[in-house]
Amino acid sequence: MYLVLLALLALNVSKEVLDAFVLVDEGLTKTTENFSSRNDVYYAEFNRAAAENPVKAGPWQTKALEVKRRSDELYHYIQDLKLELVTATEGEGTEAIEEGEIIGDEIGKKDDMDKPAEIMIGANKDGKANDLRQALDEFRDFLISIVGEENEEIRHSLESSLDTSDPPPKEGEILTWQEFHFEHWPLVAVITLMSKMQSDVRNAESEILNYLYGQIEAGSFTFNLLEPVVIANSNHIIRGNQYNASVFMAAFDTTQQPIVYVGRYDSTVTDDGTVQYNMIGEEGRDYQTIPIEGGKGVYNVNTAGVTTGWKPWGGIISLKNMDGSFTNKPFRSGFTVAEPSLVVSPTQMLVFYQAIDNPVEVSVPGYPASAISVSINNGRISGRGTNYNVVPTRTGSARVSVSVRENGRTRSMGYKDFRVEKVPDPTPTIAGAPGGTLTLNQILGEIGLKASMPEWFKFGGVSYTITGYTFTAIVQGFDKNIPATSANLSSEMRETIRNLRSGSRIYFNDITAVGPDGSTRYLPTLSIKIR
Repeated sequence: MYLVLLALLALNVSKEVLDAFVLVDEGLTKTTENFSSRNDVYYAEFNRAAAENPVKAGPWQTKALEVKRRSDELYHYIQDLKLELVTATEGEGTEAIEEGEIIGDEIGKKDDMDKPAEIMIGANKDGKANDLRQALDEFRDFLISIVGEENEEIRHSLESSLDTSDPPPKEGEILTWQEFHFEHWPLVAVITLMSKMQSDVRNAESEILNYLYGQIEAGSFTFNLLEPVVIANSNHIIRGNQYNASVFMAAFDTTQQPIVYVGRYDSTVTDDGTVQYNMIGEEGRDYQTIPIEGGKGVYNVNTAGVTTGWKPWGGIISLKNMDGSFTNKPFRSGFTVAEPSLVVSPTQMLVFYQAIDNPVEVSVPGYPASAISVSINNGRISGRGTNYNVVPTRTGSARVSVSVRENGRTRSMGYKDFRVEKVPDPTPTIAGAPGGTLTLNQILGEIGLKASMPEWFKFGGVSYTITGYTFTAIVQGFDKNIPATSANLSSEMRETIRNLRSGSRIYFNDITAVGPDGSTRYLPTLSIKIR
């Protein structure tokens, strides 16, 4: 529509057209605000994804934050130019500027053509339009550098929306981009054109954020079936028994099967620094492809007649990515063929956690449970039969030692070392949500915050108590902070929440919690948007 109005201006249609530009500018401003709101949602999702998986999402979040920095910088640069134009035309103290925003209806000299040209073009063609053009060029080139060359549609869209090339000659007249946009146009038209530039900046920012967010999963695998992981309780095999091992992922795609190669492999480093793995030799002679059952590669070795000792094996697992490429991952394993020996198998995790019960199965093949004695050098261990509970008292390591009683004598069967770690931090939630959008009823229906253990942490009965936080809401343009010394929402907080409008945000900052080890943990900020 603003192009139509420019054409009308060329025909010297006056006041009504000038007033129409005000309406167009207001519409562009609203569109820009909508882009900004959508972009804020993207940034929140990047924060969530990076918090859940910093290795996978962290690099893309870093790029997104750099996009935000440059977008904000260019947007505010254009806004400052608009304010400078209005102030220079209307004078200091003009009522057309209020809190850094331009009120189009209050501009008295909408038709002024001198000041915009003087500032933006300049007497010697050295005006600020030159710097603006360069800023748009650098911003466009930066965004295009992020997008891969195969994404022609996005690259073309950025080149088109942020185009600063000179217009084609018309009736023999050759104009630069600067002259075409800022020479011989009234103030209100120039302001509207620059508002469109701001809208284009936010739109381009949104396109890139959508692209970057999609890259988090672009190299991932698709799965449609989840199964529990079953791990053999020992790699020690009594001579004559069969050794069985499964090479598998915890999640499966029934529409495609992995390829599992067993044998020797090597690696090469490509020009871009990535490592590629390939099998050595000829398939069937130097290495083998093992059968796949339910998404798992099944490797079988009959140990009858095999000498005792460590038997290493390994190879490559090949999986198809969502983008059609293949990911080859090496694996190594091994098993020991031995006479009856010690087996210590954690029943839930491969580590012990401080100050809580850690279930452990302890057995020695060939000996009854009543003949086994178990001890630990860090904390205490208790139980009966093959089932025990370990409660370490300090982080670091713990050694589980096992001995057996035979013919009135005690014989050591060895030991097993474990890592001892702190119980992981919980996630603060309200109404079951770790953030996002909730209704007032959902929030006010809760007594207060809760500390939820990570989903991957499978130990039951472990809980944290929230001991305090700071509630923050924006009320009449100012931060309202209310401290709390428990998990509960105070009456003042509830009253503040009731008076918030849809789209407002509340924050729970500086959250502290105490867990089973008695230490104070500092939890991340919980951000909620009111629906």
